[in-house]
Amino acid sequence: MTVLVTGAAGFIGSHVAGSLLDRGDRVVGLDDLNAYYDPALKRARLERLQDRGDQFAFIRADAADRAVVNELVDATPDIHGIVHLAAQAGVRYSLENPWAYVDANIHSQLTVMEAARRLPDLKHLVYASSSSVYGGNTKLPFSVDDPVDQPVSVYAASKRSAELMAQTYAHLYRLPMTGLRFFTVYGPWGRPDMAAYIFTKAMFEGQAIPVFNHGRMKRDFTYIDDIVAGVLAALDRPPADLGAPGRPHRLYNLGNHKTEDLSHFIAILERATGRTAQKHMRKIQPGDVPATYADIDASIRDLGFHPATTIEDGLPKFVSWFREYHRL
Repeated sequence: MTVLVTGAAGFIGSHVAGSLLDRGDRVVGLDDLNAYYDPALKRARLERLQDRGDQFAFIRADAADRAVVNELVDATPDIHGIVHLAAQAGVRYSLENPWAYVDANIHSQLTVMEAARRLPDLKHLVYASSSSVYGGNTKLPFSVDDPVDQPVSVYAASKRSAELMAQTYAHLYRLPMTGLRFFTVYGPWGRPDMAAYIFTKAMFEGQAIPVFNHGRMKRDFTYIDDIVAGVLAALDRPPADLGAPGRPHRLYNLGNHKTEDLSHFIAILERATGRTAQKHMRKIQPGDVPATYADIDASIRDLGFHPATTIEDGLPKFVSWFREYHRL
């Protein structure tokens, strides 16, 4: 099977592309290698995929570029699946540059869906959403059946907008699509703007770590291998195969189904790094939420999704990679 993976040089995208190659699929990767964070990390991820040989092809381009994406699908009509992961991430950055989220998260969603309609043998389009869509909800755990009409950041609003567009395209064009709401993904090759990376880097440098909401934060941390397993399981199960009535569109949470205190997260990093964290207590930032927690009952039932990695196991693996990557 030939699969188009957008955001292929990203954290989740590079892992997904690698796992698709592992099982024998051909992968066409698309990424613009932008400078939201150090492009050297993206290039390093990409090199690992390019070392795999002819089964991986790469195009450097923006997923919102209609001409390039249309040309790509016209030149590769045998694409059977799309995993659309290209996005502008980060809740806090959306306060500084909201336009980036419209371009990367809304325009690219529309561009990819329009291109998907040109593919004669497309079986399924899987796209990344986020736990951020739950916004101001206070009922825990978050269920895909909960209302999501209280976004508290531009990032969350852009991801919810993408979900609504997908539902519309599924209705209008019978385009099979699945949206995956990721919950705080971490692990080797992770993003430098995420807590595991920020905290680990600060500890090794002897710098204070920012602890928001004075430490009263809870997150459903999900290890990258579990996320990838969920993405591939979703890709292999189009909504029509699940007996979906009406529009062929489904939404699922991919989380660890366990919410962890930030203090516990930091304590595990301290043990893994052998360093004591210096903590700079700060108030909660606009757009942030105090807790996330995934209800994954539907993902277990329909996708066979069973996250297996605790933060006690996953964080030391991240720290080990961090040491090796930065030659510490």
